[in-house]
Amino acid sequence: MPHVSLDAAGLVALADLDIIARRTALSGTSRFADVLVLCPGLHTQQSASELNRGEFPACAAMTTGYAFRVENPATVAFLQSVGRTGQLSNVKVEYAKSHSEEWTTIKLFCRTVPYAFCCFLTISALVVFALIRDWWAVTSVSILMFARLCNVFVVKKRVERAGEWKGASEPGVQGDLLVLMSQDRWIRIQGAVDDLKAVTSGQWLAEMTPLENAVSALATVLVYLDAALTSNASQLGKILLLVLLIGSAGFLAIANEQTEALHMHGRVLQVQKERKAYDRRLSMAKELIHSSGRSDWALKLGLVNEKDCDEKCDSANSSVIM
Repeated sequence: MPHVSLDAAGLVALADLDIIARRTALSGTSRFADVLVLCPGLHTQQSASELNRGEFPACAAMTTGYAFRVENPATVAFLQSVGRTGQLSNVKVEYAKSHSEEWTTIKLFCRTVPYAFCCFLTISALVVFALIRDWWAVTSVSILMFARLCNVFVVKKRVERAGEWKGASEPGVQGDLLVLMSQDRWIRIQGAVDDLKAVTSGQWLAEMTPLENAVSALATVLVYLDAALTSNASQLGKILLLVLLIGSAGFLAIANEQTEALHMHGRVLQVQKERKAYDRRLSMAKELIHSSGRSDWALKLGLVNEKDCDEKCDSANSSVIM
């Protein structure tokens, strides 16, 4: 294509996509293998904690009656993606080592192959660039990889610090939570109380330290610098760089969509297949009140009036938090 200019090909890396940030939220952290996954928006990885779009939904423990909010933005973002309007979605949380996942051939392909292909594209691009001696293209990809490495380092440190506080341990106690999401999406989360605390309370990503802020800023500047340097690459190098960025974005998006579980602080949060639709929210509330044997939690969430409470509901201390 002698008459087509691709000098601005590097600007594709600056596209404000949340694919990498969403992958970070689903995996609960970042791995060094992520350095080989180069997608547009790679400089926005630290904004993964904003994927919940400011929502911190009301939540109640149907076993104890306590009401609170889900404070983990990654968990909220996951629940937003699995929730359906007018339906009660069931989610199970358990310790990662005890988590047994159904690995069929199709699921294995859909979850692992797209991610692996992103890494393969980066390695292949570097090999081709070296073979055609396009050192500017090699430099461009290397800069993006280093920027990714900086962000991976920062994310791992933030996750490590944030996992220090998850409330008092309650070993052996089972919990049952109801989460009221926006757009009338209702989520029921079941599992051990300690596991529930790990995915709903405390921090996911700690606030960045001055050093981490500097490293993150360096990564962002490098991505912008890379966009300028890409114009020095050969025409073939620019084309291959576009294929690398766009192809990796597509494959990583597929991997994200096919991931049905959230990994967070050593726990796995996975949606169960069965969902139940209700014509009104009160019907759902009454059914859960009957199954839980208490109604104080429903009153605190504003799902029922005091006249709907049974004798176990302490209305004097049941303030609505919605």
